[in-house]
Amino acid sequence: MKDLKYLAAFSIPLVVLLGIYFKGIFTFLTPFYAFVIIPILELIFPIDNTNLKENESENLLHKKIFDWLLYLNVPVVYGLLFYALLTVTSTSLQTYEFIGLIISMGIVLGVNGINVAHELGHRQTTNERFLGKALLLPALYMHFYIEHNFGHHLHAATKEDPATAGYNQSVYSFWLTSVFRQYASAWKIQKKLLINNKLDALSLKNDMLWYFFLQVLYLTLVTLFFGSLGFQFALFSAIIGFTLLETVNYIEHYGLLRLKTAAGRYERVKEIHSWNSNHVIGRIVLYELTRHSDHHYKTSKKYQILDCHEESPQMPYGYPTSMVLALIPPLWFTIMNKRIPQEMVIS
Repeated sequence: MKDLKYLAAFSIPLVVLLGIYFKGIFTFLTPFYAFVIIPILELIFPIDNTNLKENESENLLHKKIFDWLLYLNVPVVYGLLFYALLTVTSTSLQTYEFIGLIISMGIVLGVNGINVAHELGHRQTTNERFLGKALLLPALYMHFYIEHNFGHHLHAATKEDPATAGYNQSVYSFWLTSVFRQYASAWKIQKKLLINNKLDALSLKNDMLWYFFLQVLYLTLVTLFFGSLGFQFALFSAIIGFTLLETVNYIEHYGLLRLKTAAGRYERVKEIHSWNSNHVIGRIVLYELTRHSDHHYKTSKKYQILDCHEESPQMPYGYPTSMVLALIPPLWFTIMNKRIPQEMVIS
């Protein structure tokens, strides 16, 4: 039964489904669940910082159930998106209901879409990476695959990394800098990859062009089948989805800086360069994303066997709660700034 605990990640799509079906005030049930109920549960449930024994990790590593729990997100996300589009374009909704469903669908695109795509994007098989990119498509964030894997993991906790928030930088400022800098970085990385393979920008191997084409095609098909209202719903849901991702990026590396060696190069990424949380509810719902230091320390490790490191900086609250706190910059700075080692501060 313990292997099935990650089914809790599907509680968010389930709550969205209830909101779509019942409408009215229930359209806001998902943000209430994600950012009120879950944080309360995280305060109630104890923190679990235990790690698996080597034989336990080896056993879990070969259980396919953990992979299938990721794959299941593809039909869930797309099925829910289709149902939501059908509902908002065939039902007379109040403006507040439309907004509530956009926010709710955006949360699914962020949690069950981009977050799962992040895990699958680190896998070695082409099929799994394909599923990851498919989950990035409705969030209009397919370039994340390139920038995250070939950019962020190389530059994390440095000023060169678009996805690392600076000391005293607000989450609102970070949204703007990270979104645009990551997209520019993805193009820069793609160009370098093409040059290394002696290919030009118009090559069929230019994934950034494919991502742009597929995302335009997606929005075009949505418009053709669901009209301008469907287009608005898809577009703004995507914006909510990737804004949610960027809020997670913000809290994951806020203010942490890798030091430079005598040779002038950055030290390698260590367990101390990411914020972690061992609050069990957030760990399960986010497929262990909150054990972020171990993920950066060894990117090939699957989510079910990620460890907690004592030397990793620990967040006082879970990721969902921390995301809410980040929306109130003075409160966030008061809580987090004093936890950052002074020699690591990014100013």
